[in-house]
Amino acid sequence: MTTPSLAGTPAATRPMFGTVLVANRGEIACRVIRTLKALGIRPVAVYSDADAGARHVREADTAVRIGPAAAAESYLNIGAIIEACRRTGAEAVHPGYGFLSENVEFARALEQAGIAFIGPGVEALNIMGDKIRSKNHVAGYGVPVVPGVAQPGMSDAELVDAAAGVGFPLLIKPSAGGGGKGMHVVQRPEDLAATLATARRVAASAFGDDTLFLERLVTTPRHIEVQVLADSHGNVIHLGERECSLQRRHQKVIEEAPSPLLEALPDGAAIRARIGEAACNAARSVNYSGAGTVEFLVSDDAPDQFYFMEMNTRLQVEHPVTEMVTGIDLVEWQVRIAAGGELTVRQADVELHGHAAEARVYAEVPERNFLPSTGTVLLLDELPGPQQRPGAPARVAMDTPRGRVRVDSSLVEGVEVSSSYDPMISKVIAWGEDRTAALDTLDAALAGYTALGLDTNVEYLRLLINDADVRAGRLETGLIERKLPGLSFRRVADAELAAAALFTLAMEEQNNTPPAPGPWQARNGWRLGAPAPRLVSLGTPDGGVAAVRVSGTRDAGAEADGTALDGTALDGTVSGRTFLVAVGDGPARPARLEFPSRRQAVLTLDGRTSTYSIAPVFRGPADPTRDSPVVGIPAELFLGNEGWSCRLDVLSREARLDRVLAALQREEGATDPAVRSPMPGTVVSVPVSDGDTVAAGQLLVSVEAMKMEHQLVAPLNGTVHLTARPGDLVKADQVLATIHPHAGDTDADTMHSTAKEPRHGRF
Repeated sequence: MTTPSLAGTPAATRPMFGTVLVANRGEIACRVIRTLKALGIRPVAVYSDADAGARHVREADTAVRIGPAAAAESYLNIGAIIEACRRTGAEAVHPGYGFLSENVEFARALEQAGIAFIGPGVEALNIMGDKIRSKNHVAGYGVPVVPGVAQPGMSDAELVDAAAGVGFPLLIKPSAGGGGKGMHVVQRPEDLAATLATARRVAASAFGDDTLFLERLVTTPRHIEVQVLADSHGNVIHLGERECSLQRRHQKVIEEAPSPLLEALPDGAAIRARIGEAACNAARSVNYSGAGTVEFLVSDDAPDQFYFMEMNTRLQVEHPVTEMVTGIDLVEWQVRIAAGGELTVRQADVELHGHAAEARVYAEVPERNFLPSTGTVLLLDELPGPQQRPGAPARVAMDTPRGRVRVDSSLVEGVEVSSSYDPMISKVIAWGEDRTAALDTLDAALAGYTALGLDTNVEYLRLLINDADVRAGRLETGLIERKLPGLSFRRVADAELAAAALFTLAMEEQNNTPPAPGPWQARNGWRLGAPAPRLVSLGTPDGGVAAVRVSGTRDAGAEADGTALDGTALDGTVSGRTFLVAVGDGPARPARLEFPSRRQAVLTLDGRTSTYSIAPVFRGPADPTRDSPVVGIPAELFLGNEGWSCRLDVLSREARLDRVLAALQREEGATDPAVRSPMPGTVVSVPVSDGDTVAAGQLLVSVEAMKMEHQLVAPLNGTVHLTARPGDLVKADQVLATIHPHAGDTDADTMHSTAKEPRHGRF
């Protein structure tokens, strides 16, 4: 069990199913597997080629390959999943969230195959899976809905005509799918037609259905959702609400239970009862069974006014916060209800204890408009203490002095995070006696969270939960977009550059050290402690170059033999010696680097101490004859500190010259005529033709990666030469188009950023 059981929850005695297949991947597959094992049920995993080494595959009792990396050929392949059930003897399927979790055809196919679907019945999936149908349906059962136009089959022209009656600003929403994917805000009537075209393309690509509808945009809205549980015996209860107002582009970032809005109101308990009953009525209207979530928009100015948005007929990403405050394992109840069990928890039994908050950890770069990131996890510390290793039992929760911390994760060291799937890689959940304690606990947990080898949003999450409005509970769905420009992200400073330079030299010394005792003389004639300075050139994340000069100095009583930073001792504790380190044109300053473990480096610079998690990537293959696991010359270094991380390239002379020349070109205002893909992905649209005359800022290519559509635009006026077509698989930095400028059109005023704001989806 991941959470304490509530009184009334049946004990895990005889398994309800012998074998259950988990038709999902990532952190949710790991989380479901955890409860299945606790119930004595044999879990079966499925995986694509991209996930052959994934954590959920390692944690299941058995795993079945279902296809290549593309979701349409693996996790969305109904036939492959049913065949996996037959091969493994699975009696039931848990769909997790996303993929096939709300697919009515999947539920029908399982029913025909005699396999239980751990989710609601076909009626609920059919009605609630279509936003137009669901909105019209629940309105007939007394559930309040947002004003709008929701009729199936409306053309773009009909929607444009109807928009005046809805009013601006409005929201375009796809009828199929869920999780905010394909939703678009339109502020002005003149923008509606173009946005409808984009929304249809996104909806058709993501859901195979381009039906759209319009809703009035509720200003300063709160996004509050209610967790419901229902069985096939007519019992329906709710487990309180979750506040999900902190979103970016309709994607949830921080979730809490209970809602701070309702907690602060004198009549909050009464509103909770009303919104909970509305959620239960929505569930009753479709004879719901299992765990589900009813989402509402709540006016911040009038909290007693709430409007039905949609019902998610599955487990939510944010379900852990409800588990933390109620003590109820939602996955356990999903399994029991699917097996025909009766819900023994009554509404009067449900009590909310304390406060819980969840932060979604994404592989992305917040400073670059949340551009998704890929890479291999080189070092992972998600909870204090012994860390998860391949084959070791998962550690998912622990108590701290502030409160309780739980981590639901898809990561292990060595796993590759690809561009094939959603960029969410884990969730950090914290519980405290009150909201302040919960947020303090979450902040401390994020400060200790390290995943090196790729970019993450952990620093951004810490900035967000420590914002004054967030701490005061003044939340609304536009807060992130409004505050993002004012956030101060940490930059690489002298301390990180000094640590990287000293670490690089220590590694070089170790790599060139003969195994027999003797002086540690490097092949290049320089050794640590030598009086002549050594230059280390580091490539910074902004594309720049940092020059760090290191020269030796003698500590009191120390021999000037150059043995400081003894690389052979990296597997234990060493006492480093002091060197003089000059960053750029700055003065030489005393610096010392020590290694309390293979995974940490402690820098003392100007008397100030900083501790870094550190993970090197080496140019050459490791020498298997060495006892130390760290050998070779680093090509790049990843450093992490209190939730912040960075990557620094260790540059050769040639690479340093290339970077310097590129920086000079940027300073002179030269614009790169090449339009490059920001990351690996698939070309989904090319609205121009080869040889067309284009203007700066004109859309050239749309690339989809990690459920995001990136719109790449012309950087200047000219003639476009295309090297990409729809359907092409592209690599990061691959040139997709080149602009040949016209005479006289190379001024700074014709230049434009090549990437528009990405369109992002969520679960």
